[in-house]
Amino acid sequence: MTLHRALRFARAAVPACLAAVLSAPVVAAPPDGFPRTLVDDDGHALTLAAPARRVVTTAPNLTEIVADLGALDRLVGTVDTSNHPAAARAVPRIGDHQRLDLERLIALKPDLVLVWTHGGTERELDALRRAGLALFEVEPMRLAEVPPAIERVGRLLGLDAAGRRRAAALRGELDALRAARPAAAAPVDVFYQVWSEPLMTINDRQLIADVIALCGGRNVFGRLAPLVPQVSTEAVLRARPEAILAAREDGSGGPAAQRAPRDGGFAAWQRFADFTPVRRGWLYTLPGDEITRAGPRLADGARAMCGALDEVRRERAARP
Repeated sequence: MTLHRALRFARAAVPACLAAVLSAPVVAAPPDGFPRTLVDDDGHALTLAAPARRVVTTAPNLTEIVADLGALDRLVGTVDTSNHPAAARAVPRIGDHQRLDLERLIALKPDLVLVWTHGGTERELDALRRAGLALFEVEPMRLAEVPPAIERVGRLLGLDAAGRRRAAALRGELDALRAARPAAAAPVDVFYQVWSEPLMTINDRQLIADVIALCGGRNVFGRLAPLVPQVSTEAVLRARPEAILAAREDGSGGPAAQRAPRDGGFAAWQRFADFTPVRRGWLYTLPGDEITRAGPRLADGARAMCGALDEVRRERAARP
């Protein structure tokens, strides 16, 4: 090849090479901190290549956590009981705590399913895993486990700073309630009534019992083995609680504890006129969602319970 022809070939080749470079597919770098691997509450490791953008929740407390992190717009499906915040009611439904609509859930093509393990049968969860969905089980059972759960959901969504901020806010509210309890005051003996027929309560190895302790109460059935034991009326009378507490499931009554009427779930106690909770009127209902959901509104439920037990202490001191 002559020098002239070589130069002409080089000039022709340069634009072709440049065009090839410019037309090559661009491979996007993963977001900062991704891919990342987290271990869920059932010991499963989940690796996400990028922050989750299409999320399904199988329990209302998980919906509230996602919303509290400012990511409600990423929620593409949830369960029937997800009612807070109000905007969550517009999210498509994929079942309830007894049964998930697997076909509808899979059709939503979520890149993350946040699972409360009591919010679906193990068979349904296995089916979702076989379908290739990314499941992450979040089941805080104790009070101290709720803030870390919020942080982990934040990490899955790539909202690390928001997760840390919201977890710290919840810890701060709970710490303030704990610090407000008079250290020298005798505890208030509490019977927490989960259900009236059959009569059911809680032991000390779960979240509501932790709130009772935080508020200066003592769960009279805390040492029983089952998480939600069934007890008899006679056993409650023998335990001699000072106060009986129960959750309001209808959403009525606002955020504070309310002295209960003489009907509903407490009606059966009224025949025991000398029973301290009846004689002193220390029967209280608490806002149900706030006291039972392991999420950002838990401090509101704790505040209501502490208010009830503070009232018992004041009245006990004034008239022993």
